[in-house]
Amino acid sequence: MPDDRPPAHDSLQQQVIDEFRARGGVVGGRFEGTPLLLLTTGGARTGRPHTTPATYARDGDRLVIFASNAGGPRNPDWYHNLLADPNVVVEIGEQGEVRTHLVLAEPLHGEERDRLYALQAQRVPAYAEYQAMTSRRIPVVALRPVDLTGGADRVTAIGAQLTQVHQELRRALDDLRSRADDLVAGRQAPADGAHDGANNGAHDGHSLDGVLLEHCLSFCAALHMHHLREDGGFTAFETEVPGVAPLVERLRREHRVVGHTLTRLRELVARLGSTPGAADAVTMRAELEQLAVNLEEHFRYEEESLIPALAAAAQA
Repeated sequence: MPDDRPPAHDSLQQQVIDEFRARGGVVGGRFEGTPLLLLTTGGARTGRPHTTPATYARDGDRLVIFASNAGGPRNPDWYHNLLADPNVVVEIGEQGEVRTHLVLAEPLHGEERDRLYALQAQRVPAYAEYQAMTSRRIPVVALRPVDLTGGADRVTAIGAQLTQVHQELRRALDDLRSRADDLVAGRQAPADGAHDGANNGAHDGHSLDGVLLEHCLSFCAALHMHHLREDGGFTAFETEVPGVAPLVERLRREHRVVGHTLTRLRELVARLGSTPGAADAVTMRAELEQLAVNLEEHFRYEEESLIPALAAAAQA
């Protein structure tokens, strides 16, 4: 009987994810015939996106998932992640294609939790077995659509939050570019990130290479998760805001371009962390510079086009 525990090995889990996306939300094997979605959370410690298959049930306009971990003694990692940040992304098959949605995760308690878990156990008897196998009370989580297209006040709040996130990402990228300049010039920095201009030639984890690795991976994770959440929000915009589809499609294309750059950056920084080399440092500095140009164009277009379009729709 299928359950909500992902395959034991990352490679097997990735196979399920790839099949789900390739076949419009349909998979075979252990999940065949089971209502399945892909849940993406930000890591509680790192913020790095983590995607896992999960079975679900519908309850009105909510999707409901169950942190059973097949009756294991611990809650699954995705549950800890959504407690740290409940703004999560789901991918679900709809009319033969996979659509992405931004949702708010809400752990349920008391009678509501018990009612929904009992219903799931009736649909899939294995869930009654999972609860009997563990001393923990298996969490039930409701995934609610995020209200992104409400009135003028809501649009103003969305615009302010978007601008704030963009400013934080701009500052982080500026810091990375400065650190990359130091690396290319042969300067070192201590572990706390202060630039002291010393260059002792050592690579002991306190060099600029180690600091840059940590900061770049953190930045890549934050930007990737931001764009995943935006992609989920775009689905609501396309459905509810007339005429916004071409604008959203451009933003999605730009997300894909940025995603390719982030992949190259992670590969370059990983090489610098293991075997620092001047050629890789120069290449990475060029990638950061191109990313800054692309991101600034993307951010400005989003701020100057998307928010006004939402505001106009709210006033119509």
